[in-house]
Amino acid sequence: MGGLITFFSSDKRMTIDVFLDFEAAVPGENEKEIHAEVADVLNKAEQILEKLQAYKGCEEFIRAAISKPGPDTEKAAWDAILPAVETLQIFYEFSVEVEKIYPRLLTSLFQANDDLKNNLQGQQSLAKQLADIFDFALRFDDMKMVNPGIQNDFSYYRRTLSRMKINNKAGDIKIKDELANRMSLFFAYPTPMMKVLTDTTVGFLKNDPCPINRNQVVAGFSLMANICLDMVEKNRFTNAKTNMFCLRGMTGSIVLVDHLDALGAFHKKSSINVKGAITKLKNFADVSTEGLLNALRYTTVHLNDPETPQTIKLLLQ
Repeated sequence: MGGLITFFSSDKRMTIDVFLDFEAAVPGENEKEIHAEVADVLNKAEQILEKLQAYKGCEEFIRAAISKPGPDTEKAAWDAILPAVETLQIFYEFSVEVEKIYPRLLTSLFQANDDLKNNLQGQQSLAKQLADIFDFALRFDDMKMVNPGIQNDFSYYRRTLSRMKINNKAGDIKIKDELANRMSLFFAYPTPMMKVLTDTTVGFLKNDPCPINRNQVVAGFSLMANICLDMVEKNRFTNAKTNMFCLRGMTGSIVLVDHLDALGAFHKKSSINVKGAITKLKNFADVSTEGLLNALRYTTVHLNDPETPQTIKLLLQ
């Protein structure tokens, strides 16, 4: 790995000579099969985000059913909850689809050889899809965190479902116990999509045999984070949306490294330019990056470790 990249020069700044064309990458012959498989899933991502953005919740109906219980208010609440929960099922089932295709990208991009840099440069369309997944997950989680109606609606649905079971009235309900339990676990987590990615990565690497190893994946995500930061710092793209896309790819990669590496992503000898990444997020003026800073604060596991430099902790306060 020594010849892969010079992570830091004497002044601690990154020296990277990698460009991933996130605006115009076209899949090569070596990428087409996986790219098509992943695209079949990711093509639905924007529609999922639009549905989540439009999700209004059933608070008024639930409040009425609780404060003034009776056949009319309870029926009105149930009639409102059913289509809402079907929308939540769509979100959950999409997370399952992402969970299935995501390891395909990891296996191809972080395959077990000593040339991660060329792996990424030679599979730019797949690298872009990896960033697409982070972009989607972080945007989804941002929206979910500011919409308490999702959790409240599903809690009411489960309570009502339990009462209906007791009264033998749950026969024609589509989302029953097993699926409802899985959905409940998914939505209970503040950032469910990033949790899917971290859990899937950890679980995949426990497979025996596994086509990739943990050290290679940590190095690959570290490289991805540094490349995304470098492209923003060097103004490789003029479009603010593309730069924000890079910053989400960077942030997602940092979160993954923090979950996979024994010491995390923030320690003094980390291969990631974490200080530069946080500083860029704090100084990025085109679009709010508070959601990405919160991802580093609350979805990582090593930020408050003794090994994390105080300067990093202060930056994220």
